[in-house]
Amino acid sequence: MNPRAYTAAIMDDLLHDAARRAGRYLTSLDGRSVAPSADAIASLSKFERPLPESPVAAEVVLAELDDIGSPATMASAGGRFFGFVTGGALPVTVAATWLATAWDQNAGLAVTSPANAALESVALRWIKDLFHLPAPCAGGLVTCATAANFSALAAARHALLMRAGWDVEANGLFGAPLLTVVCGDEVHASVQKALAMVGFGRDRVVRVPVDAQGRMRLDAFPSVDDRTLVCVQAGNVNTGACDPIGPLCQRAHSQGAWVHVDGAFGMWAAAAPRRAHLVAGIEAADSWATDAHKWLNVPYDSGLVFARDGAALRAAMSVGGAYLAQEGDRVPYQYTPDFSRRARGVEVWAALRQLGRSGLADLIERTCRHAQRFAAGLTAAGHRVLNEVELNQVLVSFGNPARTREVIARIQRDGTCWCGGTTWQGHTAMRISVSSWATTEADVERSLTAVLRAADGA
Repeated sequence: MNPRAYTAAIMDDLLHDAARRAGRYLTSLDGRSVAPSADAIASLSKFERPLPESPVAAEVVLAELDDIGSPATMASAGGRFFGFVTGGALPVTVAATWLATAWDQNAGLAVTSPANAALESVALRWIKDLFHLPAPCAGGLVTCATAANFSALAAARHALLMRAGWDVEANGLFGAPLLTVVCGDEVHASVQKALAMVGFGRDRVVRVPVDAQGRMRLDAFPSVDDRTLVCVQAGNVNTGACDPIGPLCQRAHSQGAWVHVDGAFGMWAAAAPRRAHLVAGIEAADSWATDAHKWLNVPYDSGLVFARDGAALRAAMSVGGAYLAQEGDRVPYQYTPDFSRRARGVEVWAALRQLGRSGLADLIERTCRHAQRFAAGLTAAGHRVLNEVELNQVLVSFGNPARTREVIARIQRDGTCWCGGTTWQGHTAMRISVSSWATTEADVERSLTAVLRAADGA
């Protein structure tokens, strides 16, 4: 491929074509089925062809992506996808991502991307302010909450073992003093995966009983010590319920333990004044993990990790190398598992810059109201809502497990909206997660009608 062939005019035409196709795709979502059709999925087989022997025109490649790929996508960027806690990408973040992709910066070092380093630092400071986290906290941008949990648990591992006189980064875990991990009975799978990756194991965990909403029971909290890691939850993936974080932090800290908050979506309640009481005391923890691609509504993938002890996070994540020497207050790669990575700070900054404090609070509050409307409509129709709808999650049973599964299947086939199933505390349920800026009251009413129609026919 001859780089000289890409004149400014050709490059401009290609990018404008991409923008036209993307715009057409986004504006078409309201009129199409949320799930792709069987024919669209079958058409993906057209991608299965031998590697070309010679270059193909860029405009042909783009057309193939759009013509074959776009119809086979889940319309999760629209307003009627409720299957997972998936935020649609705010338009400003889509545009910012395009620009950042054109910049093609390696965000690991400030010297390789001064713009991203500056934007990332500002975005992290803004988010600490929104969550009321201590100003000296260190943070980093990672791929997702799993990576954020992993990074935070690695920082906790460093700090707890260093107290015991053990340098885990140098000596590993062979022969290291034993640490205890405490989690609630409904700990999220991402924390379990992170525990396995960091070397603590999924099964060597003290499990604390939970209440009827999935919150860790303070009265059942065990005795801990200064070699204990306590993982609490802000936002149960089924119910949206939050552990009593403030009292748990006080209890754990009085005995010397480290407290980590898994707050993939629930932490964002701290940014909405009417919901902040649900995560009261969150600032007292020692580390935090959350996602920006959930309630902040930036494009995938975007996670955030914070640690009160920034030196512990840096010790767990950084690596040396003569060619890596860099002056400056903050070197981005020293706070995350990644070295080479895309400039996620650009779109996080763009979302916060556009929304501001009140816009973000409104987004969170609005989606919570949508969830409450779903719950009210389902309850009025005689269906059983299993959870206290305090955030954006709704669990509903349509009777016995077989009937509930049939309703879910009918909804997914209908295509008006998309909701998934779950099993929670012995109940088979449909889960509705409302997280997208794009969801309107009309979307909710249209989707609620479709759900009730599916239930009537099951």
